[in-house]
Amino acid sequence: MFTYIIPFIVLILVVVFIHEYGHYYFARKYGVGVTDFSIGFGKEIFGWNDKYGTRWKICWIPLGGYVKFFGDRNVFSQADHEKILKQYNKEDQEKLFVIKPLYQRALIVFGGPLANFILAIAIFFCIYTFVGKDFTPAMITEVQKDSPAMVGGLQNNDVILEIDGSKVESIMDVAKFITTSTGYVIDFKVERLDQEYLIKVKPNIVFSEDNLGNMINKRMVGIQLGAVNNEINHVKLGPAQAIIHSFKEVYFVSASSLKYIGSMIKGSGDTSQLGGPIRIAKITGQVAEIGILPFISIMAYISISLGLINLFPIPMLDGGHLMFYAFEKVLGRPLSQRTQEGFFRIGMFLLVSLMFFTTFNDLKDLGLFN
Repeated sequence: MFTYIIPFIVLILVVVFIHEYGHYYFARKYGVGVTDFSIGFGKEIFGWNDKYGTRWKICWIPLGGYVKFFGDRNVFSQADHEKILKQYNKEDQEKLFVIKPLYQRALIVFGGPLANFILAIAIFFCIYTFVGKDFTPAMITEVQKDSPAMVGGLQNNDVILEIDGSKVESIMDVAKFITTSTGYVIDFKVERLDQEYLIKVKPNIVFSEDNLGNMINKRMVGIQLGAVNNEINHVKLGPAQAIIHSFKEVYFVSASSLKYIGSMIKGSGDTSQLGGPIRIAKITGQVAEIGILPFISIMAYISISLGLINLFPIPMLDGGHLMFYAFEKVLGRPLSQRTQEGFFRIGMFLLVSLMFFTTFNDLKDLGLFN
């Protein structure tokens, strides 16, 4: 387990730094004072002050970070501006976050998740440009006897065109789309003898190893794939195509994540696959052992997840702050501090509950609970 710690820390440092720098960038852009830029929580390991008065520091607990604004302990809406302004002279008032226009405060808060999405797009862009992307059509070479695929009607030599409405551009997409499907059945659009067919397959849920050797609940349909005419089509993309496919990948990951969360809320999703820092550390370490390219790729996916989760309308997260600003826009005034504190307690309860749940799943994954 200790071999996983260094790759995990590197990944967290990069992803969290980018997230916090998104907040910092827009804060500086709109003249908000930033007193602290911290990677990690707890006691400071080392740090330095820049010419703008910001303390940049690394702390002992590498599970997040924060940007602290001048004269403000959080970025909630503040109703009593007059009381706040009396505490500062004219020059310092200009550096206060709470008196900035609503759109500027919203952009400063949104800047963190935005930076995470931009990081993921940049990573995918570099991979597609310098390493390439696979566009090998996916043809079924074997349908296992009595498998869900055979029962559903899939046949040898079918070329898979779409899965659940998502276009299959390569063999790699098939496993990805099956794994991220959340429905009772999976819709396959295939080409067979120049005709297109829509086939519904009910997958089996099998507790087995993934590609890294971790035991998970896998959705299995019982097919083996190969390249059409045994021709592999792996190409390096030009800048325009690379950026398009990068945006498409970020969109797919975000949409799949939201579908998965929606299925859990409805009670049909597999909550055992929801992991926390321990599982992320384990998978990060396993991927890092394979090579630098898979490690950078998983950094992109973790960055997307961090950006997306932070947009959830839960107080304490960026989405919670944006929710308060939406109320402020509609009502024409901020919510009262008492109301915001009530939401804050609810948000704290939800996050702590989620933390305990994911930690329990992580410990089960390590075999500490049966």
